[in-house]
Amino acid sequence: MRFIDEAVITVIAGNGGNGCISFRREKFVPKGGPDGGDGGNGGSVYLQGNRHLYSLYDLSYHKTYKAGRGRHGSGKNRHGRRGEDRIIEVPVGVDIFSYESKKLIGSILKHKERLLVAKGGKGGRGNARFVSSVRQVPRFAEDGQEGERRKIKVVLKLLSDVVIVGFPNAGKSTLLSKLTNSIPRIADYPFTTLNPNLGVLVFDDKRIVLSDIPGIIEHAHKGKGLGLRFLRHIERARKLIFLLAADDNPEKNFEILKNEIALYNREILNKEYLIVLNKMDIVKTVSFPLPHLEISAITGYGLNKLIKRISEWI
Repeated sequence: MRFIDEAVITVIAGNGGNGCISFRREKFVPKGGPDGGDGGNGGSVYLQGNRHLYSLYDLSYHKTYKAGRGRHGSGKNRHGRRGEDRIIEVPVGVDIFSYESKKLIGSILKHKERLLVAKGGKGGRGNARFVSSVRQVPRFAEDGQEGERRKIKVVLKLLSDVVIVGFPNAGKSTLLSKLTNSIPRIADYPFTTLNPNLGVLVFDDKRIVLSDIPGIIEHAHKGKGLGLRFLRHIERARKLIFLLAADDNPEKNFEILKNEIALYNREILNKEYLIVLNKMDIVKTVSFPLPHLEISAITGYGLNKLIKRISEWI
């Protein structure tokens, strides 16, 4: 399934059913009173979080979602049935915006959490509802109201415990594959990873969700490379791993990465982070002034220590 993190869809709630104009007509009751029932309310459209989904792929080709309309009322005070709601399942971690106004409607951050995006129309009242001391034979009823129709934009920001951040070809996907059960695309050239990858690290009865983000480069916050599209997936991670290639000026690259993230959203740097120097099979010693761990994702050197550190960290 292709990774899609933005989708624009139209949601249409159901119209309410019409109220009924009816009068009681039975043998020996030639002039019965009004008994028109109410129309049913239209169904509403909801988005619902599903922790087993990781992409907006379905929403990218199914563009319109409708809820059921309310049934009309009928005689003998029978009310119309309510229209069926439409539930659209989306990954956990989405923001929903009005397409026209660009305003945030809401977010879904938990499994099974629901957000109303289009409210069903109210059913009309039947003529039995309008009986009063001065109006004993009402010959009118209400029409049902129209349901809401909205065009919305759904934006996914991946939820993960730890996100691995680094320059292209720093070894992020290789590390993720060694730590988790994921099988990302891996090759020895920049921008192999064109989509975020997710994996689950299982250790000491813990399940820790890790992700790696396509390589960030200098000026990524301006849209250069792939950075701008994927920087938002860092926002909801609990903690960060800065993965630096030990053979490629790690001190300078660390400062560039921090600067790009700060220019995108400075609050991200308030999260706890861990610095990991990779490719220690190539560079046996390295001078780096900040606390860090040293590993080789290819050979496995240092991975047990890193796994234990992540487990203690989460």
